[in-house]
Parts: sequence; C-alpha cells; structure tokens
Amino acid sequence: MLWGVYSHLVSLVFLGFMSFIFICLSLVSLNLGLSYVIEWDIISLHSSSIVVTLVYDWISTLFLGAVLFISCMVMYYSGDYMHGDKSYNRFMYLVFAFVLSMGALIISPNLISILLGWDGLGLISYVLVIYYQNEKSANAGMLTVLSNRVGDVGILLSISLLFALGGWNFIFSSEYLGENFLLLKMFMCVAAMTKSAQIPFSAWLPAAMAAPTPVSALVHSSTLVTAGVYILIRFSGALEGSFVQAFLLIISCLTMFMAGLGANFEFDLKKIIALSTLSQLGVMMSILSLGFVDLAFFHLLTHALFKALLFMCAGMIIHSVKEYQDIRNMGSLVVCMPLTSVCMNLANLALCGMPFLAGFYSKDLILEVAFMSEINFLSFLLYSLATGLTVCYTFRLVFYSLSSMCNMSSMMLVSESHSMMMSGILTLSVGAVIGGSSLAWIIFPESYMICLSVLLKVLALLVSGVGALIGYIVNMVSVSWDPKVLGSYRYVVFMGSMWFMPVLSTLSLSRLSLNWGDSFFKVGDKGWSEYFGGEGSFLGLVSSSGYLQFSQENMILTYMKSFLVWIIIVFFIFM
Repeated sequence: MLWGVYSHLVSLVFLGFMSFIFICLSLVSLNLGLSYVIEWDIISLHSSSIVVTLVYDWISTLFLGAVLFISCMVMYYSGDYMHGDKSYNRFMYLVFAFVLSMGALIISPNLISILLGWDGLGLISYVLVIYYQNEKSANAGMLTVLSNRVGDVGILLSISLLFALGGWNFIFSSEYLGENFLLLKMFMCVAAMTKSAQIPFSAWLPAAMAAPTPVSALVHSSTLVTAGVYILIRFSGALEGSFVQAFLLIISCLTMFMAGLGANFEFDLKKIIALSTLSQLGVMMSILSLGFVDLAFFHLLTHALFKALLFMCAGMIIHSVKEYQDIRNMGSLVVCMPLTSVCMNLANLALCGMPFLAGFYSKDLILEVAFMSEINFLSFLLYSLATGLTVCYTFRLVFYSLSSMCNMSSMMLVSESHSMMMSGILTLSVGAVIGGSSLAWIIFPESYMICLSVLLKVLALLVSGVGALIGYIVNMVSVSWDPKVLGSYRYVVFMGSMWFMPVLSTLSLSRLSLNWGDSFFKVGDKGWSEYFGGEGSFLGLVSSSGYLQFSQENMILTYMKSFLVWIIIVFFIFM
C-alpha cells in the first residue's frame, strides 16, 4: 500500500541515491584507472560451473549512474503525470522493471546474461507500448516487439558462435576476434541496428510513441534505443578493420538523414521528438563506426540529458492542452506556459548544438572529428545535411508550438499547475545546461587535436544557421500562403513517411504470407480437408446411420413381406 501511494517518492530517493553512488564509483574508477570484475560461482558440479560475472569500469558505472538519475526524475514526474490512472501501480512496477533490465544489460560482460536484460527490455517495452489498450497501441506494440525479435535472434546466434572461444565473456576477447569471426560481427551489428532502429528497422521507433510520455522519455534518452549503441561500444574492439565498420557508417548516415527529413514533414509532437532521437542515434552509430568509441559514449550521455528533458516538456504540454499532440493545434504556449517553454527551448537548443549547452560539446566535436577523418563525400554530405535538417525541424517545432499565433480555440485554460512535473523538468534543465561541460572535463582531461580549414571549422555553424532560417521562415510563409506542397504531393509523402519504411516493415512483409494463408485456409481448412476430414466423415456417418435407422424402424414390415414371398415360392415348388 505504501508503494502505491508513495512510489514516486520511494523511486526518487532510492534511484537518486544509487545514481550518486555509481557516479562517484565511476569517478574513482576513471581517476585510478581501475576496473572491478565480480564473479559469483552459483553452481559448480564436477568440471561444469555456472558463473555470474559483473563488470564495473568507468563506462558501465557512469552510464548506469546516468540511467538511474534520469529514471528517478522520470518516475517522480510520472507520479503527477499518471495520477488518477487506475493501473498506476502496475505502471510504476513496469517502469522499475524496465530500469532493472537496462541495469542488467549495462553491467554484464557475458552474452548469456546480456540476453536476459536484452529480452527484458523487449518484453517490458511491448507491455508499456500497449499500455492504453487500443488498436493503435496494439499495432505499434506488435511492430516494436517483432522488429526487436530480429535483434534477439542475432544475439542468440552470436552466443552459439562464441561457443568456439570456450566462453561467452565477449568483453575480454572482442579485440582478438579475427576474420574467422566475421559472421559473429555481422550478427552483433544487426542486433544493435534493430535495437537502435537503424535502417531498415526504423519503423518501430516512431510507432512506439503510443506508450505514455514518461515511458517515451525513458526509452528515448537512456534505455531501450541506446542498448544497441552500448553493445557496440563494448564490442567495438572486434569491429576495427572489418568491412562491418564501412557498412555501419553508410547505414547510420542514411538513418540520420532520413529521420531529419521525415521530422520536417511530421505534425505529431512526440513523433517529431522520436525522429530526432533516431537522427541522434545515427550520429552515435556513425562516429562509432569511424572508431571513436569515447565520442560515441560521450554523445550518448549528453543526448540522454536533453532528450529526457525534451520529452518531459512535451508531456507537460500534452497534459495541459487536453491530450492534443498535433502541433498545428497549439501556439502561443510561451504566454500560457512560460517556464515550460524556457525549458523546452533549452532542450531544443542543446539538440541543435547551441554553444555551451550539453549537445554542443559532444555534437560539435563529433562533426569536427568526422570531417577530419577519412570519410567519403557521400558521408560528408549526409553529415552536413542532417545537421541542417536537425536545426530546421527544431525551429519549425518552436514556431508551431511556442511562438506562433494561438490555434487552441476553446483550450485556452492552459497552466503550469503541476509542481511535481515541473520539479523533474527543472532538475533536468540544469543537466542540459552544465552536463555537457562537466562530462567533457571528466571524460576528456586531454583535448582532441582538431586540425581543419576555416571553412570546415565554421561549416557546422553555417549549416545550422541556414537550417534555422529555412525552418522558421518557410513555416511563417506556410501559415499565410496556400499550401504549395500539394503540387508535389508524391515527393512529400515519400519524404514524410520515412521513405515508406512503416509500410515496408508491415504490409509489404505480411501481405504475401497473409494471401498464402488465406488461400490455404480456403483450399485446405474450408476445402478438401473439410470434404475428406471432419465434415465429410460426419456427413458419411449421418447418412449411414440414416439407412440403418430406416431399416430398424421398418423391420416387421420387411419380415412380413419376406415371409409372404417365401410362402409363395414354397407353394409353387410343391405344386
């Protein structure tokens, strides 16, 4: 009973305390260069033993501290957001189990135990996506869980291939996997691509927005979608020098470009933020494929801070405007919700890479290191375009929801009366401002040596400025002018539907099997098997029993007729 009433407070205290411990442990580990490996021998029988291995180095402890910090804020925020929900206790238990699964995945160096956390994330994410129990949520949940099952199969096949090394602690042997283990590397890459929603598995990420907003804040910042990136960070030693890196680079660059393009044509508030997550996951994957593991991990942490803040601000807005999510039905929220608007602008500017906010320290460094690396022209072009598109859709979102004229008509009773929600938002706002610089000082005590021309040095700011200008002016024009996009409707649908990815992931995959199933059902179940099977046998028995019943009911008449016939025959014989 106490958990039901005070679950958000218990979560705040417990998870916040554990976050503080793990962050302190990571600082000690980073300062002294220590890693702690704990092995627990559960069962030892003859020459076989079952051992649970846990690894605590600066990467796992820092990431776990960040996950627990964001989780405690999200669960405290949920205490107000989900207040009055009849399944509130179940929701809090599910979110806590979700965090527990992510923690098991982070601290495990063993593929068997990683599979427990990996499958736990997939199962609980399905339950949370279908939380509202309607048709849209059911479809989104099925797409989510079936897409992630592909990655689960990749992990299972990797477990079988690692058997050749005599153990499943891949973290200790990943640097020694040569060309003989190319198939293993491909399976791990595919598993990470499904969990982090890279092309062609991108459709499930916007669909998963059917879950409650606190779940979206947790999933898109530090848990489910970042699991794939984290696995590849741990497995990065095995990928060096293989063609898997080049494959991952082009896929991730295409993903961040596709997501940025799609967000500029989207009108659902949560889906815009989800597509921005997809774009940033592409950034992490791309810099990881170039071999800069520490930069990918750095961006993973800074992105978690401002993306959780962005979703919590979006949840505050949706909660206040009576559950509307279409940004065309908002406007002038800066007047009605000034504090939320300030925090949301902070998160948006951090996402764009505004200097001295959290996103700037990681994103700008990633772009400069990528431009300095030996990448091809296509990757360079996609990096530049994706950066501009990020700022473009961010300013479009700001224009429609915060600064344009009010379109809410009867929904003008908008206020910031939710103190618990605002507490979580303000706490994460501090992280979005100072988190990037703090993490930069901790992770990179020695600066990167960046050597670029003046044009490449200012290219990120130049592209961002052009994207901001286009994003704001085009939407100002679209409000006062007739929509011109209808003239090129096909191209708009193509770009705004993630290159038909949702259709290709659902109808295109299922149409053939459904048509075959329908044909087999008609020919088999309703056809020959019915004729020769149960229905045919039943009709045969019915007709046979009818003949038998007829003969039994007319038995005396038959005997009398046969007796008369025999009398006549005998009479004629003796005549």
